[in-house]
Amino acid sequence: MIHVAVNGAGGRMGRAVMTALVGESDMTLTGALETAGHPNLGSTAMTEPGTEGGEARKVIITDDAGVALDGASVLIDFSSPDGTVAAIAAAAKTGVAAVTGTTGLSDDYISRVVEASESIPVVMAPNMSVGVNLLFKIAGEVAAILGDEYDVEIIEAHHRQKVDAPSGTARRLYEIIARALQRDVGNAGVYGRDGMVGKRTTEEIGVMAVRAGDIVGEHTVLFGGLGERIELVHRAHSRMNFAAGAIRAARWIMGRQPGMYDMQDVLGLK
Repeated sequence: MIHVAVNGAGGRMGRAVMTALVGESDMTLTGALETAGHPNLGSTAMTEPGTEGGEARKVIITDDAGVALDGASVLIDFSSPDGTVAAIAAAAKTGVAAVTGTTGLSDDYISRVVEASESIPVVMAPNMSVGVNLLFKIAGEVAAILGDEYDVEIIEAHHRQKVDAPSGTARRLYEIIARALQRDVGNAGVYGRDGMVGKRTTEEIGVMAVRAGDIVGEHTVLFGGLGERIELVHRAHSRMNFAAGAIRAARWIMGRQPGMYDMQDVLGLK
């Protein structure tokens, strides 16, 4: 049995992961972690019926990483950059593998996750969806085939509560496409346009963010040529596909050597 601790247990994705775990016969929730002061602290994350004659087992949301990780095989994290770094550092100290889909991490925070991966295996991905990770692979291949004759624009849309922009998925798409086209990742991106920006250059890759309502997640990669355009589109209908990907990653990471992995590794797309 794979024992799972969830960080960000009071958030949308944390709740989705815990809901998805209920249907997994080889996995069980053993810990639920949230930040200090979170309104859900002390509440029940999950109740598991007891065996005949036994008491039901409850998992309570705590802000104590040691308590949440006690007995865990793997940590699944969808929280904030601060919460992610702290939880993965705690997991590294106790030998618990980690899967994180948190976005918006600074370079310093990413380096701290990489440091933790010297002790434990870590799957880190901006998007856990199987479909999105297939999009990552296809987008790079299409860009390399089309080359500089086609302009590239990346448009992403998410719900009004999302705090970082552009999305981690859009950033990853940009990096993949820029490298496929042999462009400078640090300078080719144009993030939104306003005013008299001049004619579009051959080198630029546009990245646009939309925030509205309850959009779960949409990503479009547009390759525009003269007389035609090609669009690669992924639309998430619910958060359960991200939860399913995270659970797949948690199952895959069991027994792996310490190091950094991503969903391309999990899905065998490399």
